[in-house]
Amino acid sequence: MAVVCVALLVIIFFLDTFNATVYSVGGKNIQDATDEAQDIRGLYAGARVGGIILLVVSLLAAVGGAVVMYLRRGTVEEGDDGDEDVDLEDLTGR
Repeated sequence: MAVVCVALLVIIFFLDTFNATVYSVGGKNIQDATDEAQDIRGLYAGARVGGIILLVVSLLAAVGGAVVMYLRRGTVEEGDDGDEDVDLEDLTGR
């Protein structure tokens, strides 16, 4: 999930840069206080904030999972749960 969020944020960055470049070609400045410039600056704000939130949540989940795995290492009991080894011959019936 973190990889998808990073990819999303990279795509949003490039789209923002592209929109700012296209807007600036006509001699306008993206930092102007006009409504059009503000709309372009805020175009991907929701997706950017959502991507950052999901990235943080997924990184926290990954760290939490790693901590749980680290704390539980070596505590799994190896017991005979009645399973038997199955090989290819058993599966194919030969």
